[in-house]
Amino acid sequence: MLHHLSFAVADLARSAAFYDAALKPLGYVRVWDDDEAVGYGYPGGGDKFAIKQRDSVDVPGEGFHVAFAGLSREAIDAFHAAALVHGGADNGGTGIHPEYGDDYYAAFVIDPDGYRIEAALQRGA
Repeated sequence: MLHHLSFAVADLARSAAFYDAALKPLGYVRVWDDDEAVGYGYPGGGDKFAIKQRDSVDVPGEGFHVAFAGLSREAIDAFHAAALVHGGADNGGTGIHPEYGDDYYAAFVIDPDGYRIEAALQRGA
């Protein structure tokens, strides 16, 4: 349904280091970058997610989050670990989250700007 999504960030270098590390275990890489933005997607493809340097960042409240697809529990766990090492904060741990389904495996973190993000196992994986 969605073509792509962008976040405004206060410090592009800090956020790029965070997303480079956190998204790598999920199979996403930088597909382009310049002095004001970085785009992420699958190798050889276009961007599906971008971060853009802005002077002002207004992070949406609790009702908003973005979930990135992962291909394995190990990838989800590695996303979580990398996010915490690179300036993220835990926001619900990693593992089975029965509140979302009997086999819903995910990791929840808050990025350095305060965005709520998640990595979730693709259904059927």
